Amino acid sequence: MADLYLKNLESERRQLWATCRLKGLAKDTPERRRIAELDEAIAAHKAQKGG
Repeated sequence: MADLYLKNLESERRQLWATCRLKGLAKDTPERRRIAELDEAIAAHKAQKGG
């Protein structure tokens, strides 16, 4: 079964990362902080699932 929560997190991260690269945003912007939060959430979810 597809893990829709994980897919949504990864999709949001890819979208934000593309925006940051396109605009050349610095590290301490809300978008970059959100990417860091998403990385933590993705890692926690994968650890919880055992994968």
